[in-house]
Amino acid sequence: MEFKDHWTLENALKVLQHQTVDAKLWAEAVEWLLLYGPPDIQALLLHASGIATQECFPDLKTERCTEEGQPCYDIAAIARALGIDREDAYKTIAEKEMAHQLRHFIEPDDTYTVH
Repeated sequence: MEFKDHWTLENALKVLQHQTVDAKLWAEAVEWLLLYGPPDIQALLLHASGIATQECFPDLKTERCTEEGQPCYDIAAIARALGIDREDAYKTIAEKEMAHQLRHFIEPDDTYTVH
């Protein structure tokens, strides 16, 4: 069964609102909403993600952005912030990229510098 078919909007939102839900299940619901949820919910979650990143990883700085304004981070900086090897960070992101057929690795030529 495809990841897309594992959730419904109603079920994903119930998980997010549950007081004692397992962290892994909550993360899966958020991931589904980011990929397949309505645009207004996607925008809200992306905004919250940006705030959480700033709060939890203050040393992780956006160095570049896509033309759409999506922040881009250096993979080595992500690995340092998470306390993992660069290869592990790369592998995890590559797995998500393959699983969801989305581009997560963006070439510097496709971005602009943030000042």
